[in-house]
Amino acid sequence: MQLQFLGAAGTVTGSKTLVRYERHTLMVDCGLFQGVKHYRERNWADFPVAVDAIEAILLTHAHLDHSGYLPVLVRKGYRGPIYCTPGTQELCAVLWPDAAHLQEEDAEHANRHGYSKHHPAEALFTQDDARRALTLLQAVDFDQDLHLPGGLRARFSPAGHIIGAASVNLRWRQHSIVFSGDVGRPEDLIMRPPRPLREADVLIVESTYGDRLHEKEDVEARLCQIIEHTASRGGKLIIPAFAVGRAQTILHLLCHLREQNRIPALPIFLNSPMALKATEIFMHHADEHKLSQADIARLRDEVHYIESKEASIALVERPGPMIVVSASGMATGGRVLHHLRQALPDPHACVLFIGFQAPGTRGDLLLRGTPTLRLQGADIPVRCRIENMPSLSAHADQAEMIAWLAQLPRPPRLTLINHGEVSAADTLRGCLNRQLQHHAQVAEPMQVIDLQIE
Repeated sequence: MQLQFLGAAGTVTGSKTLVRYERHTLMVDCGLFQGVKHYRERNWADFPVAVDAIEAILLTHAHLDHSGYLPVLVRKGYRGPIYCTPGTQELCAVLWPDAAHLQEEDAEHANRHGYSKHHPAEALFTQDDARRALTLLQAVDFDQDLHLPGGLRARFSPAGHIIGAASVNLRWRQHSIVFSGDVGRPEDLIMRPPRPLREADVLIVESTYGDRLHEKEDVEARLCQIIEHTASRGGKLIIPAFAVGRAQTILHLLCHLREQNRIPALPIFLNSPMALKATEIFMHHADEHKLSQADIARLRDEVHYIESKEASIALVERPGPMIVVSASGMATGGRVLHHLRQALPDPHACVLFIGFQAPGTRGDLLLRGTPTLRLQGADIPVRCRIENMPSLSAHADQAEMIAWLAQLPRPPRLTLINHGEVSAADTLRGCLNRQLQHHAQVAEPMQVIDLQIE
């Protein structure tokens, strides 16, 4: 059996891993590259292997860096099954068409205003591509055996992180090959913890926070301080949030604090059609999260949900103070860009980031203190406050990842580290080797690894 890393090796996006065994080939995850231009351009390159050689695809979860390339692959000719959990299937039905719509809208805007370097600007994939890809999704429940070509079996195990997120256990003869997927946190505010792994002869593990520990801060007190300071200046608090996961977390926190009268009674808006639909899906999967019916009722009653384009435009133009949660979480696209264009030059406003910011994204640039930000063909001055609360991330940090893996009955024969920047992956490699006696190595781009499994 061989593995080949087509993405998420040396970087934290673009997860794609080929699994070859006997005469069969399948793939685990099929994500978009995000962040710096060097990586984004890979989305437009020729696919490095024959698409018709891939017999099946398994998704660990719905986030676009793990699933968002599938509409492109389908346009290139892929017609096989795409297996995932029911929650992932529901979320992909929201994420893919929305991502396509944003790309089509951005391309149209760039062509109309003439700021694209490509003539004409085009979407990476269309809504039609997304719809065709969705027809190939097949839902498989957690802990249900999935029989694949050549006698391979697969099973999804809850990984926390977001609704539907799973680790994937492949059983080949007497061997277990486990893909961690993105691993959630043991004390996440709203998601249940990742289930411990029972076995892994070979482990492929993510390393998003492999060189970092989340800050031990009082999240509620810090959020109260940020809101009170912004409200006292009459400004807007703009919170870029991933539509799936972090949007629900921050809305829950805001509603909780307002119920306790710990923050001013500012209007709270969710301006993201994708996040609105994702929140509805979130509410339907009570077995995967911690929120009570009362918590869910607060989300419904205390938040103003913005759906139409006209309402979104009106909200952007509405004066503060107010709190606006909008996607995308790294400010790579979506309605949050309109809010940023209005808020960044305003010294009374504040932009709060609450999740991982991939290098080269607008979120990363703002956290690094850029004096101007390129938005829709214009350089926007940055005069507002920029705040960061990485402790609200949905990814396990280094210590949490080690504690999760320490529950394995025995160390894997081989651990391969992917889905992390070079420093993060290599730091986690050293920790696993020293603390848990793993034989760990960092996956390299396009690397082929013979697992020597018979």
